[in-house]
Amino acid sequence: MITTRLTYALVFLASVLLGAPLAHAQQFPTKPVRIVVGFAAGGSTDKLARILALRMSELLGQSVVVENRPGAAGNIAAEVVSTAPADGYTIFMATLSSQAINPHLYSKLRFDPLKSFEPITLVAKYPLLLVVPPQLQLNSVQELIAYAKRNPGKTFYASSGSGSPSHLAGEIFKAATATDVQHIPYKGGGPAMLALMANEAQFGFETIPSAIGHARGGKLKGLAVTSERRSTAAPELSTMQEAGVKGFAVTSWAGLLAPAGTPKEALARLTQVTQEAINSPAVKTALESDGAEPGGNSSAEFARFMADELKAWGEVVRTSGAKVD
Repeated sequence: MITTRLTYALVFLASVLLGAPLAHAQQFPTKPVRIVVGFAAGGSTDKLARILALRMSELLGQSVVVENRPGAAGNIAAEVVSTAPADGYTIFMATLSSQAINPHLYSKLRFDPLKSFEPITLVAKYPLLLVVPPQLQLNSVQELIAYAKRNPGKTFYASSGSGSPSHLAGEIFKAATATDVQHIPYKGGGPAMLALMANEAQFGFETIPSAIGHARGGKLKGLAVTSERRSTAAPELSTMQEAGVKGFAVTSWAGLLAPAGTPKEALARLTQVTQEAINSPAVKTALESDGAEPGGNSSAEFARFMADELKAWGEVVRTSGAKVD
């Protein structure tokens, strides 16, 4: 009898221990998940996060909320997430800026772009749109270059922050066209677009999701896209290379990361749900209509992609001579 009871007890204990990982995976999440965005509301990264969060909430059965922590082209948000509890409830909408450009511009980052995080998946890639205030009456890239050369040191370009793709695009433009243009950083694409509408700056490169609506509405004028091929969202606009600026190609991206040490079960669930959300008709259509290329790769593929981007943009930063203001 004692042996039988002992056997039952051991079987019960084994079932509990073996079932623990599965139970944990099934329980996640039991409370709202927070996506931290490193730019102000109204910009492309914020817009992307909110579109994604809505569908993820439906799939997870828990609220997914977006929290904006703008500053230093995503560095502040990256620091927040890198030091957050590694439980899967705080994740980061990382960008090209925070993971591949800033490490080469800032000498004292409080996070490692690769070691401080666990990859979830790439969310989207998107080109930038070169825009100008309509009151300047500039109708082409070559007219903008001529304007800048007539106004050396007095032609300003707006960016979503020092170290952002829009900042690097401006520096590449400066070097490629031999113009004396000056940089004005803002805390996100939204504020940068408002500054351009007010003619506080004379041109800017901003992601298509952030700028296309203003261009379509006549508040800004689009001149060209920075991708190697024309954008399906604005096929009438030439590429920078077609417009005569040789070798000019900049593509931005965003993806989700979790703090290093996040449990594998939570990561697997987040990856699965994010991929499902990206591939859902509503999200996919929203991204493509804004000129974005939907992502959804595996965590391992995203990790390799980030490592490659970190290396490639180091060379771009050195060649452009860009510095943090």
